[in-house]
Amino acid sequence: MKKYLKAIILTLSFVLFTVAVKFIGVQPVGAAGSEIGFAALNVAVNELFGEQRFWYLLTEIFGVLAICVMGVFALLGLIQLIKRKSLVKIDRKILVLGGTYIVLILLYVLFEKLVINYRPIVSNGGLEASYPSSHTMLILTVFGTSFSLIGDYIKKPGLVKILNTVIFCIMILTTVGRLMCGVHWFTDIIGGVLASAALISWFTCICHSEPCSESKD
Repeated sequence: MKKYLKAIILTLSFVLFTVAVKFIGVQPVGAAGSEIGFAALNVAVNELFGEQRFWYLLTEIFGVLAICVMGVFALLGLIQLIKRKSLVKIDRKILVLGGTYIVLILLYVLFEKLVINYRPIVSNGGLEASYPSSHTMLILTVFGTSFSLIGDYIKKPGLVKILNTVIFCIMILTTVGRLMCGVHWFTDIIGGVLASAALISWFTCICHSEPCSESKD
């Protein structure tokens, strides 16, 4: 049970923070007069950084890379399914990762319908939901879960170390970049970080709830 404590705490933190953003310090300071939680803090941070196109484009590229990584692992799972002719023979980490991706997608859909905050800017002709930052949540979750998978499929320690360093840099740049590009409020980024941290923690706990030994072809 202790190994699940971190995941439970992170999940509760995300839920409680989401409720707080919805109801605390709400003022009509957003685009088109939309109401924003923690208004004073969010406006102050948004005015500090403004809108920076470079960071927007960079994080968009990272988002595409994250989707590509999802596709690579999905293809790996499909290949294993075809070769081993059984779903249960697919590497356990790949199965748990697939479940994590499904939850990630469901969270995205949920917060498109259950609007907590709208973006600081009007885009595509109208207001768009901005909490939690979907790019932050996507990129951190996809690359964060990749840390424990790369070493299983790449057997060169030097290359693994380089890839993990690149992944870490992408995660940091994403968190900073989505804040500085001006399309999200500060609380959107915090929400995205908490959501992804919870997903990564659950992935780790479930994957290691029993030995994740890989099946042989």
